[in-house]
Amino acid sequence: MLIEQQKSLLDYNTFHIDEYARYFTTVQNEKELQLVLESEIAKEQELFILGGGSNVLLTHEVNGLVIRNQMKGIEIIYEDDSIAKVKFQAGESWHHCVLWCVEQNLGGIENLSFIPGTIGAAPIQNIGAYGAELKDVFVELEAMHICLKQRKVFMKNECNFGYRNSIFKTEAKGKYIILSVTLQLSKKPQFNTSYGHIQDELNSMGVTELNLKAVSDAIIRIRQSKLPDPAMIGNAGSFFKNPSVSESEFEILHKKYNDMPFFKNNEAVKIPAAWLIEHCHPDNALSWKGYRELNFGVHIKQALCLVNYSDANGRDILGLSERIITSVQQAFNITLEREVNIW
Repeated sequence: MLIEQQKSLLDYNTFHIDEYARYFTTVQNEKELQLVLESEIAKEQELFILGGGSNVLLTHEVNGLVIRNQMKGIEIIYEDDSIAKVKFQAGESWHHCVLWCVEQNLGGIENLSFIPGTIGAAPIQNIGAYGAELKDVFVELEAMHICLKQRKVFMKNECNFGYRNSIFKTEAKGKYIILSVTLQLSKKPQFNTSYGHIQDELNSMGVTELNLKAVSDAIIRIRQSKLPDPAMIGNAGSFFKNPSVSESEFEILHKKYNDMPFFKNNEAVKIPAAWLIEHCHPDNALSWKGYRELNFGVHIKQALCLVNYSDANGRDILGLSERIITSVQQAFNITLEREVNIW
């Protein structure tokens, strides 16, 4: 077990922010994690759990111990003619797990292709895209209680899944380290191509007979066309959640903005945050979309995506997000929530 001091996190976050961790270590199995948690440094310092670094914005030096979870492994723990329950270790790349399922002809997460990060981070915010959410296939997860150093199993109903939310962002925040996630996948997949432009992309690909790989490839192509590659431009994907308003609030907005897109969800109405941001503007530009200030800004193709063009610091990007939130609030009386974790 090696705990490093004053470790640069530049290579461990997709925003490419060069901040330092006072202490840093990588764990590859549960035994190593136990040793780290039992160390004097862990007992004395605040702990920060890092997966793929794709959902975090570093705004200052991390004054504590960063634990990078690199536990790997994929195992089918149960299967019959219809389904397979697969246990993924938390350090596995989410997209790698999706591709593995596609290769095994196991359906259920193909619409979540090309989402960055690790599978251990996926339940924390109940990742979702293109008409699918993690909770749709979730069975259970194993986690280590940081203080008690005891393993606990969280069943689906215990995770309190909501829109980009879970118990691990509320009452259990900072109390557990996720070790593994078990999903139930289908051997007889039901394809969901009605969301967004999936069917249009499949048509452009010349797909006449649906299969998991075709759907996954279509999602990848769509995401690549909309979001910048973090290897080229620092970013964390969608920075903001799509807000929900009541039906009565939406009716007032819709009368004023009749081209406002929306999705009805139970008794609430979800409005795309990207549309709201595009239809607001800073003092010196027509829209936030494509807005640039020195070495950071809003991506030209996706208003949800804040970017670091070169060597911006996290405080600049956080400040930009605050100005966007204020702008949307003033224009629509809607308060955007950040999807990215601020460190």
